[in-house]
Amino acid sequence: MKNNPTPVPDSLVDSHVHLDFPQFDADREEMLQRARAAGVAAFVLPAVRAVDWPKVKSVAGASRDIYACYGLHPCFCADHQAQDLADLRLWVEREKPVAVGECGLDLFPEFANSESNQRLYFEEQLSIARDYQLPVVLHARRAVDVVLKGLRQAAVNRGVMHSFSGSLQQAKAAIDQGMMIGVGGAVTHERAQKLRKVVASLPLDVLLLETDAPDQPGALYRGQRNEPAFIGSVLDVIDSLRPESRQQIASACTENTRRLFSLKK
Repeated sequence: MKNNPTPVPDSLVDSHVHLDFPQFDADREEMLQRARAAGVAAFVLPAVRAVDWPKVKSVAGASRDIYACYGLHPCFCADHQAQDLADLRLWVEREKPVAVGECGLDLFPEFANSESNQRLYFEEQLSIARDYQLPVVLHARRAVDVVLKGLRQAAVNRGVMHSFSGSLQQAKAAIDQGMMIGVGGAVTHERAQKLRKVVASLPLDVLLLETDAPDQPGALYRGQRNEPAFIGSVLDVIDSLRPESRQQIASACTENTRRLFSLKK
């Protein structure tokens, strides 16, 4: 067993957090203050719908430590229109985001009937990422192998598998394709033994910390609105799974995120 966690300097990066979501409208600045006090020095904010892009831009533009991504999430296919893809190219060209996304595929039963539309939006977003030499922020629920095939076909080899939930074999295949692995609140739940094995086994230089706030709260915050201030609980569990020190893990995850998204230091 390791000793109790040691303090981490103000250098963590939440690599996936939806700061624009309405759940934060009433106390967004206070929430960000809590996160910074907890050691979060930067935030990567992926968009999910075209209608949200102006708000994402506004939230990111209000602070130098928030970095915007623009994309079309597979779970919101009913909200997407074909014109959104042409508009996304214009937004990427004009706004210079750090990534394209959140994009990908979701084959959970609730969304599987939109698979053909999901694929259309996903494939075009991969083309945009390739054309502008940007990483992709990937959503791949029950769809890791299909998403990896899409990456290979589109020759996209830079990005992150956000909230990874696949096997160790799939994680290694993703890494071979140039992807990093995003780890959030799911790993803090005792039942997540497969994910814990993945996190314990992978090279440290491919792991990113994330919260996916306001969604996916960790075990300590079950039933609460998730916040980036809670990212330390994710780090604590990763620390319990790996031989490196908590400080080494924190520093590596931060450096991995900054390198992937070309964030300022």
